[in-house]
Amino acid sequence: MQLSEAGVAGCAAAMLAAVGGRDNVLSIGSCMTRLRLCLRDSAAVDEAGLRAAGAAGVLRRADGEVHVVIGAGVHRLAREMEKLVQ
Repeated sequence: MQLSEAGVAGCAAAMLAAVGGRDNVLSIGSCMTRLRLCLRDSAAVDEAGLRAAGAAGVLRRADGEVHVVIGAGVHRLAREMEKLVQ
């Protein structure tokens, strides 16, 4: 994902809304290409909304964690989402 700083902020806000908003987020992390989210209610995730915001895929783990496949820009996106959740 190649985004400008303004693009990253917009994408982060859209993805945050698609996962149920800031009150649904317990933690945000990232690795290589994935945004790792621990959520209060993983059923609140709008996969179509995440894809519309730029996600290449969404993986739901058995432990309730949700991984959003982003690509190389994932670390910037994770930092921006962390700002929005604080």
